[in-house]
Amino acid sequence: MKKIFFFIILIGIFVNSNAQQKGRRSISLIPQPASIVENNNLGRFILPSGLIIIVPKNDEVKKIASVFASQIATPTGYKTTIKTGNSLLPKSILFSLTNDKAIADEGYKLKVTSAGITLTARKPAGIFYGVQTLLQLLPSGITSTTELDYDEWNIPAVTIEDHPRFGWRGLMLDVSRHFFTVAQVKDYIDQMVKYKFNLLHLHLVDDQGWRIEIKSLPKLTEVGAWRVERTGTFGTLSKPEPGEKATYGGFYTHDDIKELVRYAADRFVNILPEIDVPGHSLAALASYPELSCTPGEYYVSPGDRFMVWPGGGQHFYGLLDNTICPANEKAYEFLDKVFTEVAQLFPFAYIHMGGDETARNFWEKSEQIKALMKKENLKDLDEVQSYFVKRVEKIINSKGKKMIGWDEILQGGLAPNAAVMSWRGMKGGIEAAKLGHEVVMSPTDFAYIDYMQGDASVEPPVYASLRLKKAYQFEPLPEGVDAKLIKGGQANLWTEQVYNTRHLQYMTWPRAFAIAEALWSQKEKRNWNDFSKRVERHFERLEMAKVKYSPAIYDPIVTVSKKDSATILVKLETEIEGLSIHYSFDNSFPDNFYPVYKEQLTVPRDAATMKLITYRYNEPIGRMMVLTITELRKRAGIK
Repeated sequence: MKKIFFFIILIGIFVNSNAQQKGRRSISLIPQPASIVENNNLGRFILPSGLIIIVPKNDEVKKIASVFASQIATPTGYKTTIKTGNSLLPKSILFSLTNDKAIADEGYKLKVTSAGITLTARKPAGIFYGVQTLLQLLPSGITSTTELDYDEWNIPAVTIEDHPRFGWRGLMLDVSRHFFTVAQVKDYIDQMVKYKFNLLHLHLVDDQGWRIEIKSLPKLTEVGAWRVERTGTFGTLSKPEPGEKATYGGFYTHDDIKELVRYAADRFVNILPEIDVPGHSLAALASYPELSCTPGEYYVSPGDRFMVWPGGGQHFYGLLDNTICPANEKAYEFLDKVFTEVAQLFPFAYIHMGGDETARNFWEKSEQIKALMKKENLKDLDEVQSYFVKRVEKIINSKGKKMIGWDEILQGGLAPNAAVMSWRGMKGGIEAAKLGHEVVMSPTDFAYIDYMQGDASVEPPVYASLRLKKAYQFEPLPEGVDAKLIKGGQANLWTEQVYNTRHLQYMTWPRAFAIAEALWSQKEKRNWNDFSKRVERHFERLEMAKVKYSPAIYDPIVTVSKKDSATILVKLETEIEGLSIHYSFDNSFPDNFYPVYKEQLTVPRDAATMKLITYRYNEPIGRMMVLTITELRKRAGIK
């Protein structure tokens, strides 16, 4: 009987794999469209080897068609012809622009039948997003980097009407802590647009590096773009030795930025530049130390501990003053030069001025700051920072741009026209919206994709965790807030611990899927069980594209408590359905013949390790997790 059952499973796997190729596959779109109707009675569209794409007389649409043709050429080996026209030919694809006001700016209508495909939009952006959907309707092999031997490439017959919920759908990439080349940033853009993100926020400067050429301030890249090289855990790395050469770093020239802006614009992505001041400024101070309130020698930080976060609600403080001085007029002359060039390079309407995590302990002692407070009648250091932020806003506004900053810019009084990016939860965004200011939501508890994705025993160590299921609960629009003021949201990828593009991909996917759906799809369309199944199918696409992703969705969630001062209790859960958790306490590695978790476990008194692994259909699917009992005791609060 067991042999028969096993044989049935093998047949099922074979049929399913062939169905993926032949067309009998479930539709798995991320983000979920506003409306989708499957027309099974209309068959499916078989991609012809001599595909014709018909486009209107519009250069942007023609360029979209050209990129689409190149995307399908590699895996299929097919050649595509692009023709100008407005009528669908047999077995062709028609891209059509319309004046129909019922279609949103970034919206589209897509109809697939066995006879042909029609993609209609009011603007080229809608055509672009419709193409991303079209690519997802093709078999997962369409993302392959090599040609595949498929009998046919087919698209199921569907009718889709779609538009985004929010206009600001962003990912933030920190290129300061670790530098990423123009080619690597382009690749990141290519990946994000597949899931309808339209905003790339570049964190260009920080304590660990200044990454943008400012021709009027050459030392920023001569000095500030380079640091001594260190590998290890951020915050514990060693300081530069006397005379040690700074060899790690890089920066974007004006031409580099222009190239990135053009590349992004061709994919309907805006780039938001961030110049983080007055804190996070060691790279600037290493270049121009006269900008500080505190005389001394400055260096570009390689990741050493120069700030202290005491925890318990206490304010952090600096061991080194990493702030540009609000009481120094040279600071505003410096920033005017910086923002002049930044505004000329980036066409996007906003410039981000940072404003977060300013250590004030050196300001407290500064005679310059005290004199400023007296002169300007500033009652505390919040108002000192607010004074700085308001002056920065005037500079940015004078360049024809709007200013946005992290939610700390609310402290001491918000600048008159500033937009707020709320990262310390949703509270700052709600406060700003109630004051009538624009808001972008990027809260740590849902949208910080530099956090660990699963249990610390199998994840690169970071100070907090954010699982996919929690990220999927992100709701950018709080109740009781004017919806017109919530521009949208974004996920933030800080790169203190991200050294290379493979890890960059691992941290982004699949959590960016969750953020994409929260920002594009209608709220009522979202469903975790359905979403998680679609995520798994998109893993196949990432694998075909050779993009790394986190498999943490398959790993158990471990919750530890104590029964008494010596007894550890362990509760295990899974994020998705259909997994069995197998465990051991005897130092051996469990498989599917080991005990299955059913209820809370009591850790044996003399055990040294607990090992866990998840299975599905008697096949291992999760990672082998090894947790020491010492670590479990620590989590349980047992000394």
